[in-house]
Amino acid sequence: MDYNPDVLTCLANLSNDEVFTPPTVVNQMLDLLPQEIWSDSSITFLDPFTKTGVFLREIAKRLIKGLENEFPDQQDRINHIFKNQIFGIAITELTSLLARRSVYCTKDATSKYSIVEGFKNEQGNIIFNKVEHVWEGNKCKFCGASKEVYERDNELETHAYEFIHTNQPEKIFNMRFDVIIGNPPYQLSDGGGTGSSAIALYNKFVQQAIKLQPRYLSMIIPARWYSGGKGLDEFRNEMLSDKRISHLVDYFDSTECFPGVDISGGICYFLWEKDYLGECNVVNIRHGIKNELKRSLLEKGLDTFIRFNESVSIVQKVNELNEDKITKIISSRKPFGLTSSIKPSANYKKDYVKIFSYPNDGYISREKVLNNTKWIDEYKVYIAKAYGERGNLPYNVIGKPFIGERNTCCSETYLVIGPVANEKRANNIISYINTKFFRFLVLLKKNTQNAAKNVYGIVPMQDWEESWDDEKLYKKYNLNSNEINLIEKTIKSQ
Repeated sequence: MDYNPDVLTCLANLSNDEVFTPPTVVNQMLDLLPQEIWSDSSITFLDPFTKTGVFLREIAKRLIKGLENEFPDQQDRINHIFKNQIFGIAITELTSLLARRSVYCTKDATSKYSIVEGFKNEQGNIIFNKVEHVWEGNKCKFCGASKEVYERDNELETHAYEFIHTNQPEKIFNMRFDVIIGNPPYQLSDGGGTGSSAIALYNKFVQQAIKLQPRYLSMIIPARWYSGGKGLDEFRNEMLSDKRISHLVDYFDSTECFPGVDISGGICYFLWEKDYLGECNVVNIRHGIKNELKRSLLEKGLDTFIRFNESVSIVQKVNELNEDKITKIISSRKPFGLTSSIKPSANYKKDYVKIFSYPNDGYISREKVLNNTKWIDEYKVYIAKAYGERGNLPYNVIGKPFIGERNTCCSETYLVIGPVANEKRANNIISYINTKFFRFLVLLKKNTQNAAKNVYGIVPMQDWEESWDDEKLYKKYNLNSNEINLIEKTIKSQ
């Protein structure tokens, strides 16, 4: 049998920020839409950040089949669909050519090779207009791009995406759309050179699309918004409280959705419906296994999204005891006011204290400690503020804690837990942190390598006069065998 592959399954991605969507995933997203729209010749579709044109192409396939009765002549049907129903805004000039080639079978919509008759301009309904950033001080007022990085030569890409660089997106085509769907650019470097220093962009595309009030909105975006963070707290709050999100499909491991593309925190796509108001059908996908549950995106009393459906009951049981959270004794970033750039001495001197830092521990003058100087002479526990993991479960989730003895401090490499009255209590805190129960609750909020104070927000406090293990905790919170098995298979033993 001859093998005729779909060329759009074979393209290399532009980057981890601008990921090509496989046709299979596109069709899974389209399956969430009501099936009657495919036989409605008045429905309009917009992909406001098209790259390969795959969303528009797959939409067209469904309309060509669904409108067969209304437009028996195939060419009339094609002309109507491509000229009146499907529209795209490309993110670069290159992707505009690629998208037109995928959708119209030629990069020039007026070409004799185009499958569509009657376009008056070569872009057709897949447009690209080069847009400039609008600088306010050193930042773009629309996307937050750094003027130093993106004020560049006219021949280079500006990465000023048209859809979010306007207060009136409806004027781009001078029309409104029933369905907005696609895969937006994820982030923009702010000059730091790493993903952790980048500005999130996908949230701006979602917010702009909602302003247009389509009947349906579906986008595939990084799942790290679940935890908020840099520029995402407002977006997270909006999404979790929006009862119009009817479906959320979550991939803990992004490579299950985008083969070969590892995106920290995983990936998700959602369906937002203007006329829907209710609970969300949440689908978790791990190792090819689906778990579905219709529930609120925001559990009562929490400010975060509980990612795994099976874990909702665990969190509910933990919260039933109304205990304080361990965040009460966890420091914020830079507990002693010291950055990781500090250069400690390798030798101890009088009035020096030991400092734990990366890449080297050492000693510094006590006078250099800026904050929480009283903690120096008390017992505490140190734990890394960042811990990265990739690949399949089970996970460690966080780094290994260690005792901070008296006459010690740390740089921003670590957080402080405590201080506590004696070494016994510090060891009991460590015994708790090393349990799978503890680290599982952290995982529910930790969607990136960052392990700042907020990721411990679900974890309850314990009595530090006692040592802790999983058996004792499972009994205390009355976990059943299914809940215990979930924790055991998700978290590695320390």
